[in-house]
Amino acid sequence: MVITGIYYALGLIAGGLAAGYFLKPAWGIPFYLLAAFCLNFFRDPDRAIPGGRVAVSPADGKIVSVKEMSPNQTRVSIFMNVFDVHVNRSPIAGVIKEIRYKPGKFMNAAYDDAATENEQNVLTVEGDGTQVIFTQIAGLIARRIICYKQVGDTVKAGDRIGLIKFGSRVDVFFGPEWNLKVQPGERVSAGLSILAQRK
Repeated sequence: MVITGIYYALGLIAGGLAAGYFLKPAWGIPFYLLAAFCLNFFRDPDRAIPGGRVAVSPADGKIVSVKEMSPNQTRVSIFMNVFDVHVNRSPIAGVIKEIRYKPGKFMNAAYDDAATENEQNVLTVEGDGTQVIFTQIAGLIARRIICYKQVGDTVKAGDRIGLIKFGSRVDVFFGPEWNLKVQPGERVSAGLSILAQRK
């Protein structure tokens, strides 16, 4: 459980108790429901990370796009709704070479334009002779991107790197040395699902 979720839940429970005390007990029910939602939203289950020369999904959600951006780069876009786990993980093992924050809009993250227009955090990981770039993208409701890591940090495949609050998207960029293993419409799990395998 991400500790942020506990803080939100405690605040909402306190609000529910106050509403029930000063008004009627029934007025506290919406607060309790929102508290339960927050505890569910900020869950952080352990995952058994697969081995081998593979790239795992950095996010839970649905593959909304697999797009060739150039002859040397393909983008896989994963949309997370409010019911998905929102903890993000590193696709590969390596060293974080760059973290670049870009302010922007808060369009629906499922739209293709969100990849360039929305607020985002771009991370580059290098390891085992390859480089994978992945982007945390804020959505219509999500207004806060959190990144736990810094440039120079060493990560394993599937290591937790951050989260995005309340609905969002993650894009992953692969070079020609990768064979993609997913297609649009598939659901994936962070740290569990294999997005691509080294050629």
